[in-house]
Parts: sequence; structure tokens; C-alpha cells
Amino acid sequence: MASITVRNLDEGVKKRLRVRAADNGRSMEEEVRLILREAVEPETGEENLAAAIRARFAPLGGVELELPPREPMREPPGFD
Repeated sequence: MASITVRNLDEGVKKRLRVRAADNGRSMEEEVRLILREAVEPETGEENLAAAIRARFAPLGGVELELPPREPMREPPGFD
């Protein structure tokens, strides 16, 4: 497995990274590995737009819409 050294890391970034790792119950090193893995992971694009919208707004509870009754289709226009 490879190693990487990051020099000149801002103290504020290091502190936020330490807090983030602690919040997630991980070491700073494991947190950095996860961040890097997610950053370079190819996007699968498997999720469709409807599923993405539903997932984004699901925590808000959703909306019940009243659908109008269906009517018979009208005749298409003629192009005579």
C-alpha cells in the first residue's frame, strides 16, 4: 500500500479534519483515506433524476397533490 505526505497543511484544515474524524468515530488517517477515495471514485450515474429529487426532498415530508380527473382525448387537428 502506498503512503502520501501532505506538507504545509493549514492548521484550521487539520483541526476541522480532526473534528470531522472524531464525529464519525474514525482516526484522522482513516478519515483522509475515505475523503480521498470518495473524491477520485468514478461516478456511476445509476441514479435517475426522479430518484435524486425524491431523496433530496424526502426529509421535508413530501407533498400530496390533487390530480385532476382524466377526460377523453380530443380529436387531433387536421392539416388539410
